[in-house]
Amino acid sequence: MLKNYIKIAWRNVFKNKKSSFINIAGLAMGMAVFVLIALWIWDELSYDKYHKNYDRIGQIFQANQWNGETTSQEAIAVPLGVELRTNYKDNFDYVVLSSWLENHVLSDDKQIIKQGGMFMDVDAPKLFSLNILKGSINGLNNPNSIMLSASTAKALFGNNNPINELVKIDQTLPVKVTAVYEDLPYNTKLRGTNFIAPWQLFTTSQEWVKNATSRWDNNSFQLFVQIKKGLSFAEVSKHIVHAKSNRVSDEDKRKFQPQIILHPMKDWHLLNDWKDGKVVGGLIEYVRLFAIIGVFVLLLACINFMNLSTARSEKRAKEVGVRKTVGSPKKDLIFQFLSESMLIACFAFFFSIIFVVLALPWFNEVADKQMSMPWNNGWFWLGGFLFTLLTGLIAGSYPAFYLSSFKPLIVLKGTFKVGKSATLPRKVLVVTQFTISIALIVGTLIVFQQIQYTQNRPVGYNRDRLMTMEMSTPDFNEKFDVLRSALKEQGAIEELSESSSPLTQVNSRNSGYDWEGRDPDLTPDFAVIRVTHEFGKMVDWKLKNGRDFSRDFATDSNAIIINEAAVKFMGIQNPIGKSIKSGAEKTYQIIGVVKDLVTESPFSPVMQTFYFLDYKNVYYINLKLNSQKSTSECLATIEKVFKQVLPNEAFAYTFVDSDYANKFAQEERVGKLASVFASLAVIISALGIFGLASFVAEQRTKEIGIRKIIGASFFQLWQLLSKEFILLVGLSCLIAIPIAYYYLHEWLQKYNYHTSISWWIFAITIVGSLLLTIIIVSLQTIKTVRANPVKSLRSE
Repeated sequence: MLKNYIKIAWRNVFKNKKSSFINIAGLAMGMAVFVLIALWIWDELSYDKYHKNYDRIGQIFQANQWNGETTSQEAIAVPLGVELRTNYKDNFDYVVLSSWLENHVLSDDKQIIKQGGMFMDVDAPKLFSLNILKGSINGLNNPNSIMLSASTAKALFGNNNPINELVKIDQTLPVKVTAVYEDLPYNTKLRGTNFIAPWQLFTTSQEWVKNATSRWDNNSFQLFVQIKKGLSFAEVSKHIVHAKSNRVSDEDKRKFQPQIILHPMKDWHLLNDWKDGKVVGGLIEYVRLFAIIGVFVLLLACINFMNLSTARSEKRAKEVGVRKTVGSPKKDLIFQFLSESMLIACFAFFFSIIFVVLALPWFNEVADKQMSMPWNNGWFWLGGFLFTLLTGLIAGSYPAFYLSSFKPLIVLKGTFKVGKSATLPRKVLVVTQFTISIALIVGTLIVFQQIQYTQNRPVGYNRDRLMTMEMSTPDFNEKFDVLRSALKEQGAIEELSESSSPLTQVNSRNSGYDWEGRDPDLTPDFAVIRVTHEFGKMVDWKLKNGRDFSRDFATDSNAIIINEAAVKFMGIQNPIGKSIKSGAEKTYQIIGVVKDLVTESPFSPVMQTFYFLDYKNVYYINLKLNSQKSTSECLATIEKVFKQVLPNEAFAYTFVDSDYANKFAQEERVGKLASVFASLAVIISALGIFGLASFVAEQRTKEIGIRKIIGASFFQLWQLLSKEFILLVGLSCLIAIPIAYYYLHEWLQKYNYHTSISWWIFAITIVGSLLLTIIIVSLQTIKTVRANPVKSLRSE
């Protein structure tokens, strides 16, 4: 019996080639989108699961009160680590202090490379369960040691055994390789950590770090913990919430109200948006969004199947009538029709896998992933089987129950016709299809509008041909003037300067300032950027009042330039010449006010910022390439001079416009993916309209023949076939637009700097949807109208 059902299903698939092609193509596209999104969601949900104790690892955050607002940060003070390790030891297996992931120069006698790495406490390899390939997991116990990732070890030593080999960090710290660990996967927060060096080495080699070991006000480090078995994160968080406030002064406790928060590793990636000291969301919102999109796109394909199957009901009616007459029970008929939908679903799944394999490299690039097909994973194939089964059931259930319900007497008497009540479900499905497609299109357009709006935001400086290099070794500071002179002499640059932060980032904030007229209830909080004399000239910042730093004024060592946001925050009138005190040590005089420079998130307000002159505490070199030469020519010259002046430094750089563009990466990824899925949704919906229009035209061939004979015009015939579809799509627009507006308006509110929703987006979507429908239906109309009416009427 089963063999017979499959044989009949196979014959029906190939008998109705057009509808079968539409069904298979639509289902394949819907299933491919669903599989791609499922792979992406799985990758997102498995973030950081590489670490064995994933469910017990957390990071310490600190919440502070700033002028009535609660802010949360992952930067903490060193003494907090000591406090948790000694006075709260019953809560933790490991407490690990860490520097930030930064690029450093690694070198031996032959190689010089630049790699990302961190300085961490000795228990870090155990806490993060590093897979040690060579050496010992206790390798950091030696204060002059280093642990290398497998790729870094290969880059430095090739296929030779690196254990006990000597390496220099930043040309100043000689260390011995004590272990090689497996490269960390792409979907972990620690990705790019290509070496780990001892925390003890960090504190002894860096004077500022050594000084920070006893300062509760220097929040410049990270702290990771592993809680003990049997304890929950909520329970431990309650124990440690006042671990810092119990140690700081009463004044700081009153002003900042510091609270310690334990953020579980399972939430690091997806729940990373904070408000008022609590997690309020994050990337999990996009996971939910794309999950919904995946289900909707698959649903569109299933709707196509339902529509085309029920639309062809008259052609299958006699078959149902005959089979019922000879005794076939309803359940057998249901099984027969479900067998057909299952067969089509199997074909669709086969083609969807081919589509996914072809699309995956592009998808990885757009989504910033390194996913691959899990061919050897049994769960994947089991999931694929169940997914195909479910899709076949969803797509075939309504047609199966509908077709199997026909009355054999009415059908075989030849009086069976599909009435209005039978076409109503199809109309509802068409409206549902286009409502989803239109909402996706509107959403995609608004995402891109938001990105474009923010990209066009004035940034306060000129990013064109600006380049940044991180100063990893002391050679940079010592040879800065030599490098600047040589590059200007060669004509490679227009200017060169140094700064404490890159142009698209703020690495330091400080609250230890006072000024005349300050509101005693206002807690100072400023971004602090230290620069050299030519910084302003190089970035072409816009002075609103006063003057720039100048080598002609020796007093500029005590000068300060502030931005417009700082003037507003401080509440001062006529700021030029006013004094600002830095603690009890030093007084600075304001010499200039510049327009706000967007250095952090382009979606948020610019922070109040101070610019100081400083040639010691600077860590980045900024170069303005010569506009009269090509970029490649300038780079070649810079690299040549660079290797002559700094032979022990790796030549690595980034362009400021690229760094700035990266700030839109997440929104652009969402926009690109959404646009692709929206396009596929439209194609699937268009296939459905095409199939239904074809069938309607086929059904009404005789009617159209008679109308042509009695003189009906092409427009009248086109109107006859297209009116219903245009009305359905118009209704879809009326439903989709207010729904899309509501949810997208809510989405935009999470950005401080955001666009407004423009009317033209809805106009374009409505016109485009109606135009697409008109084109599809018109193609069928032309085909039908051009047919010879004699052929359709010769049996009458």
